[in-house]
Amino acid sequence: MEFVPNDEQIFFQETTRKFLSVHCPIPVVRALESAPAGYDPQYWRQGADLGWTSLLVPAEAGGGSLSEGGLMDLVLVAEEMGRMVSPGPLAPVNVVASAVAAGGSAAQQAAVLPGLLSGETVAAWCGEHPVEGVIDGENLLLSGLASPVEAGAQAQHLLVAVRTEGGLRQVLVPGDASGVTVTPLGGLDLVRRFAEVRFDQVVTTPAERIGADEDAAEAIEHQLQIACVVQCAETVGAMSRAFEMTLEYLGDRYSFGRPLASYQALKHRMADNKMWLEASHAVMTAAAGAVASGSPAAGEMVSAAKTWIGPHATELIQDCVQLHGGIGVTWEHDLHLYLRRTTVNRVTHGTPEYHAERIATQLLGAVS
Repeated sequence: MEFVPNDEQIFFQETTRKFLSVHCPIPVVRALESAPAGYDPQYWRQGADLGWTSLLVPAEAGGGSLSEGGLMDLVLVAEEMGRMVSPGPLAPVNVVASAVAAGGSAAQQAAVLPGLLSGETVAAWCGEHPVEGVIDGENLLLSGLASPVEAGAQAQHLLVAVRTEGGLRQVLVPGDASGVTVTPLGGLDLVRRFAEVRFDQVVTTPAERIGADEDAAEAIEHQLQIACVVQCAETVGAMSRAFEMTLEYLGDRYSFGRPLASYQALKHRMADNKMWLEASHAVMTAAAGAVASGSPAAGEMVSAAKTWIGPHATELIQDCVQLHGGIGVTWEHDLHLYLRRTTVNRVTHGTPEYHAERIATQLLGAVS
């Protein structure tokens, strides 16, 4: 599918790009390397004011979007954040906000959504790593490990998938709940933060359940699809900026009296990279559209996007590094920031191999 943004979406995208270039340019990203959260809280609150955290939340719950459902708007933000390798828990906050808006009780929505939508609080999604749950009367005891969890150490709220004898469930747990231990992890990305979240007999009450138990598996799958689409859009944005930087460099850099861009072998390499970039953008847009419309093929489309974009993103940026020559492998050059971001994105929310297997299972059925 071809996604053509309307005038409001174009303005929204341009506003996001201008904001990021002014408030969080690459030098600021570099300076945040040693910051525990990886981002400035004031910057995140300003981004929330622009609408970054409210796009998947209906207007009646305090959110709002430019398109139906808001996912196509969120994709535009993610692309711009990828172009600037920007910090901030965009994916987890939006996944949790969407889940609470869709399945949370009135009390949960009132307690959680205002902080997320204003940027005052952060939420982390532990749905990708279900922990074990034991029913104890009306309560549910959680035990196990979720890792890696993006923004786990910064989150005031944890949306947790729980595996019980009766199937999957979801609970919303305070980040500082008794029995929850959060350990920050090191990472390749300068500003993206992950953590290990351990649950040791954490007691959760019925009031902390999210949605109906019988709907949990479908809800978790939808949350994974949202996370993957946001991540793929961010990766495509990073690919696009790395390609632009390289194309400009090949036109400016001369060798033997000629610009590097005039050499046929380099033209062919850039043509291949351009094809990979455009195909990545197309498959990402198709996946986003499928999820946004609730298509039955959404899971397959999302896995196809993850399977294609991950390897081609790292391959494209690795080639951009090589085309820059010696300067491309220096700390001072910005290309390594993009390679770090796309490498991390490639292996989180499922590797390309994992998603290829998902597609095979969907098409062929489970193989015993």
